[in-house]
Amino acid sequence: MKIRFFVSALFALLLPITARAAEDVVFADFEGTDYAGWTAAGTAFGSEPAQGTLPGQMAVEGFAGRGLVNSFHNGDKGTGRLTSPEFKIERRWVGFLIGGGGFAEKTCVNLLVGGKVVRTATGPNVKPGGSERLERGSWEVAELAGKTARMEIVDEATGGWGHVNVDQIVFTDAKPPQAPGLVKKEIAITQRYLHFPVKTGAAKHKVRVVVDGKVERMFDIELAEEKADWLAPLDAGAWQGRTVTVEVDRLTDDSGAWALMTQAATPQGQEGLYSEPLRPQLHFSPARGWTNDPNGCVYFGGEYHLFFQHNPYGWAWGNMTWGHAVSPDLLHWREMGDVLHEDAFGPMFSGSAVVDARNTSGFGSAGKPPLVLLYTAAGHPTVQCAASSTDGRTFAKYSGNPVVKEFTDGNRDPKVIWHEPTHRWVMVLYVGREKKHTVQILTSPNLRDWTPASVVDGGMAPDSFLYECPDFFELPVNGDAKTRKWVLLGANSEYVVGRFDGTTFTPETGKLPGQQGRNFYAPQTFSDEPKGRRVQIGWMQAATPGMPFNQCMSVPMELGLVSTEDGPRMTRKPVAEWDALSGEVRSGGTPQLLPGAANPFAGVEIDHAEVRIGGIVTAGTTVVLDVRGTPVTWNADTQELTVGPVKTKAPLAKGRLDLHVIVDRSTIEVFTSGGLVYVPLAVLPAAGNKTLSLKVEGAAGAGAQLDLALARLLQPVWPGK
Repeated sequence: MKIRFFVSALFALLLPITARAAEDVVFADFEGTDYAGWTAAGTAFGSEPAQGTLPGQMAVEGFAGRGLVNSFHNGDKGTGRLTSPEFKIERRWVGFLIGGGGFAEKTCVNLLVGGKVVRTATGPNVKPGGSERLERGSWEVAELAGKTARMEIVDEATGGWGHVNVDQIVFTDAKPPQAPGLVKKEIAITQRYLHFPVKTGAAKHKVRVVVDGKVERMFDIELAEEKADWLAPLDAGAWQGRTVTVEVDRLTDDSGAWALMTQAATPQGQEGLYSEPLRPQLHFSPARGWTNDPNGCVYFGGEYHLFFQHNPYGWAWGNMTWGHAVSPDLLHWREMGDVLHEDAFGPMFSGSAVVDARNTSGFGSAGKPPLVLLYTAAGHPTVQCAASSTDGRTFAKYSGNPVVKEFTDGNRDPKVIWHEPTHRWVMVLYVGREKKHTVQILTSPNLRDWTPASVVDGGMAPDSFLYECPDFFELPVNGDAKTRKWVLLGANSEYVVGRFDGTTFTPETGKLPGQQGRNFYAPQTFSDEPKGRRVQIGWMQAATPGMPFNQCMSVPMELGLVSTEDGPRMTRKPVAEWDALSGEVRSGGTPQLLPGAANPFAGVEIDHAEVRIGGIVTAGTTVVLDVRGTPVTWNADTQELTVGPVKTKAPLAKGRLDLHVIVDRSTIEVFTSGGLVYVPLAVLPAAGNKTLSLKVEGAAGAGAQLDLALARLLQPVWPGK
């Protein structure tokens, strides 16, 4: 099909342009197999319209139909011009779609009369980032009525964003819809929550909420303009009775998004909250939005506090704030709302939390020690900052921030502990230096003034274990409080064991493996928890497509350090509170299991549960457990454990097989070998598959004598469940 090129009917010329309301004319829609009358010069435009995104280009969106003008045919190096046939101006307006580079005279569409540019427009982008989305543009041309004109699309730029996208050129007497831009609207806050409509996958918009001239919130959001997938609540309680200004870029005054922004006393659109089909029932996940790293885990004010990276306004990563949840037992969490929001120093990246029991910081008061958050503000420069609270609910950022200035632009994720022998605070901070991964150790008497003390050189990837989110803690060896070692651990959970004198860490082992599965990252241990344990929670990278929330935390685990033939090694096991979870126990039947025997779990259906298998396994035997379609197998001859696609060594513990499997709607976690082996995995079972089966395989003489074979169908940990 050729590009449509129209000339208005003769009778229309007899009407004055101010009175005419003739039909719109689609001058060019670029749906054809060539440019049909347009002349291309140079290398940028090729010989025909593009059918969307070109090789090496970000996804092009927002064009009409199948084709458009896209001058990325030779990347950003190509240049050229595309010129239309002559036409007579006979409508009041010219409308079009445009995207790409935003360089005047170099990446633009022009209207020419008498060979001179009388109207021009560019795309929106002039610096790295941005989007290839086309947006509406228009010119009023009533004063040019009757003149002969041409249009030209220009690409004379060769650097980043050195291209232009154009589509759907229309002549019309009706003013085209407003071109998106920065729109500001005043909203009187009458309720605690202001809700923003989210459509996952829609175009992103930058939003700022301004109160009395100060930017209180800033975030990116995929705004819904018709029907929202979910509502993102912004806590506006501090501004009730006042008027705020909501600023949104690339939006229009008449956008449907404004009507979908609602206020209410409580978060709205949460019918069925915590019962969604992919909602983990045994693991913490936020009510809405994305989560990743656990940021600070402490016991304070008679409850456990979990802080976490959170995007309150989207399903994917972004808008990094610190979310906050509390729990009486590490398992039943109640979300409290976000406590740290992006500010002039940048978005809130990872960090840690401590209880300043001695009030060394001065952030507390008599009888009220503060809970102090140490975090990375990831702006330019990237710095470390502090915030505090005496009630565990309201947090104030330190007016003297930052407390640690930038070492390099790759410094982040402060983990802080109290070192009793030297009566000082110790911070371990990831710092990328000259292509190496290092940890900078700093000390402080008061959490505000920090002095660099030493550097741990982790080497270059892939051999380094120190890449981001370091953790640092002391553990007794074999439970003996008099024999203690220090552990320095990286985001991938690999670690080294050594000595620490308050200033310098001296490794005594090489790099040791942490978890042996997948989808487990940036774990952090609790500081100042009441039972003398070292408890770890990690980020489970378990996607939940189609849900208004995404990702979750691991099961909380108690860490230990035991002696082995190869030296000290770390162990993990679910915290003791796990055993107190209520649930129906389903027995696995007879203790003797032979090849060919019936499934002892026949008829047992599991959704969120734990399965425990223990006993003596004969040589030549493979134990095969199938959990909702995920195979968990252990081979007695090779002493290898396989969980789905993961295979790892898993020796017997005191001559006995011990499998502890925790399964949830998007995860499976396996503990074995006396806690030496932990295999986490993100899993989305086939819809409706809740089966559980157990068997052994092998030749004559194979089998297992089990003293433990049960499934415990656990109750959800969520409020009201």
